Amino acid sequence: MLFDRKELSDEQLVYFYRSLLWPRMIEEKMLVLLRQGKISKWFSGIGQEAIAVGATLALEKEEWIMPMHRNLGVFTTRDMPLSRLFMQWQGAKEGYSKARERSFHFGSREHAVCGMISHLGPQLAIADGVALAHKLKKEHKVALAFTGEGGTSEGDFHEAMNVAAVWDLPVIFIVENNGYGLSTPVNEQYRCINLVDKARGYGMEGVQIDGNNLLTVYDTIKGVREFCIKHQKPYLVECLTFRMRGHEEASGTKYVPQDLFRLWEQKDPIKNYEQYLLDTGVLNPATIAEIRNELKDKIETELAVGFNTQPVVADTEEELEDVYQSLDDSLPASARLFDNSHLTPDNRHLTPDTRHLTPDKRMIDAIKEGLHQSMQQHSNLVLMGQDIAEYGGAFKITEGFVQEFGKERVRNTPICESAIVGSALGLSLEGYKSMMEMQFADFVTVGFNQIVNNLAKIHYRWGQNADVVIRMPAGAGVGAGPFHSQSNEAWFTHTPGLKVVYPATPMDAKGLLIAAINDPNPVLFFEHKALYRSISGPVPEDYYEIEIGKARHVREGEEISIITYGSGVHWADDYAAEHPEISIDILDLRTLLPLDYFAIREAVQRTGRVLILHEDTLTGGIGGEIAAWIAEHCFSLLDAPVMRCASLDTPVPFNTELENNFLAKARLDETVQALLNF
Repeated sequence: MLFDRKELSDEQLVYFYRSLLWPRMIEEKMLVLLRQGKISKWFSGIGQEAIAVGATLALEKEEWIMPMHRNLGVFTTRDMPLSRLFMQWQGAKEGYSKARERSFHFGSREHAVCGMISHLGPQLAIADGVALAHKLKKEHKVALAFTGEGGTSEGDFHEAMNVAAVWDLPVIFIVENNGYGLSTPVNEQYRCINLVDKARGYGMEGVQIDGNNLLTVYDTIKGVREFCIKHQKPYLVECLTFRMRGHEEASGTKYVPQDLFRLWEQKDPIKNYEQYLLDTGVLNPATIAEIRNELKDKIETELAVGFNTQPVVADTEEELEDVYQSLDDSLPASARLFDNSHLTPDNRHLTPDTRHLTPDKRMIDAIKEGLHQSMQQHSNLVLMGQDIAEYGGAFKITEGFVQEFGKERVRNTPICESAIVGSALGLSLEGYKSMMEMQFADFVTVGFNQIVNNLAKIHYRWGQNADVVIRMPAGAGVGAGPFHSQSNEAWFTHTPGLKVVYPATPMDAKGLLIAAINDPNPVLFFEHKALYRSISGPVPEDYYEIEIGKARHVREGEEISIITYGSGVHWADDYAAEHPEISIDILDLRTLLPLDYFAIREAVQRTGRVLILHEDTLTGGIGGEIAAWIAEHCFSLLDAPVMRCASLDTPVPFNTELENNFLAKARLDETVQALLNF
């Protein structure tokens, strides 16, 4: 192994040695503790430490890194104290995630380390978002993300690489190619000769290096960083290496030929670098012994602190509160670069000024106005979506925006839904707000993992918010068939950490969209396509909010309460107008997560008979959850069973006759009559 020190001083070489040795010695101690039963699990990076350490040394300390579960060297090189890391690994409250995560599934804004989820690919797109933020701010910074050779088989790898290339983002992708994805060898993982060859297919530069040579890794990443900043381009670095332990300790290494261990033992990154320092006289055996003894003592001192933790006591109130970032939480330091004075607690919850109503506006125009005013209000708001720039989006809601706000803030995206959701989260790390338009809500399936596992959980896991709104054009009634007509809101109401909003009127659509953009938490904003141009109503001209989580009492009634949202509000209102002989009370939920349980209880109390109406299919729809809650909490107020009226449990058919039969509206009358006659 050849080492080239270039301009590095002796002091730097020694510092690099200590940085490389530190995670190795920690790991060796962790393996002892694992055998003693003092820790429960360990993912070893022994044999490939040079990549994490060298790459981290080559970056500025405030540049975000997206590590994986075998990158202890990232955390230690960023000077995260072992005592607290150990608390984290132990599942102690004093760790980085309040005992909610184990291993390396956590992040730290202070150290610019973004916590991973178990899936291998999503980290890459977050790096895209961070790099985009640097590009927008004109900062000379990069973002760096790790993945393994197995992770390159995932769609997230393809999407993140493609977006980075198309948008010319200063992001570094490191592939740690250690030959095995758990037990699957590379010849069963891909057919290209070298993974770095994939770079050319995305129109980016790439290089393959010896990942066990610390100085090669450092010098390469340092040079790549300079390239990315100068040319505003991404770069792929394939680091050849080997892990000397199993995927995790319980899995063992029986599937690996013993010859490979003998070969890679000779390429050990620490032994070779140490020998280089001895050969060049930078260190001598006595100094090395001193360093090792010093680090050994430091480990014992830090572990004594790390073991000294209090038993975890569950606090239900704290657990629930930490799912979402409070609207009154102070903004992260990075967000102070923007004018956020309008987000102060004194004026955040604006209310509609009904003294200044415009003539009736269509819902689509109200949404456009809310989005437009939000772009004026927030200089850090970025819009992303397929065809949303010059074309104005599939429904023309953003038409004209690119001319006013520019292509940096109104961004056409490749067809990479997962990567764009991940990029939105990356923007949030750097204090940006983002709105992503799913061209149709049906297409959210290919971004599902990023939404339910990354956006939704990140604040609960390590206190990082996801300031992201995803607009979801949804619903049937327009003859668009099974892939452009679904009502899929219930997929997300089951996911703590998300907020799910579904307006039924133009006034609510504008105010709720503004509130969603002001909210620091991830919001899925459902818009019914059939209501875009068919529904009109008064809309205040001003910039105002409708509070998320508050239902709207639409109509007073005494005989039956219809609890609904979206298109169901209009079905119910039309039905009530056509049947004046029935005194119908109507509640528009407006927000599906969190639900307004107080308003639901009041609706039950007003009539004692409840019908839950929604366009979503019956089984698994949110109506079942609401009915169960009413049965548990309002049983004494009921005069009849709670009934549901929903669409058929089939895909949405294309033919309009079949579609009309599919929709819940077709069964509204018979359900109302059944409830009244009970």
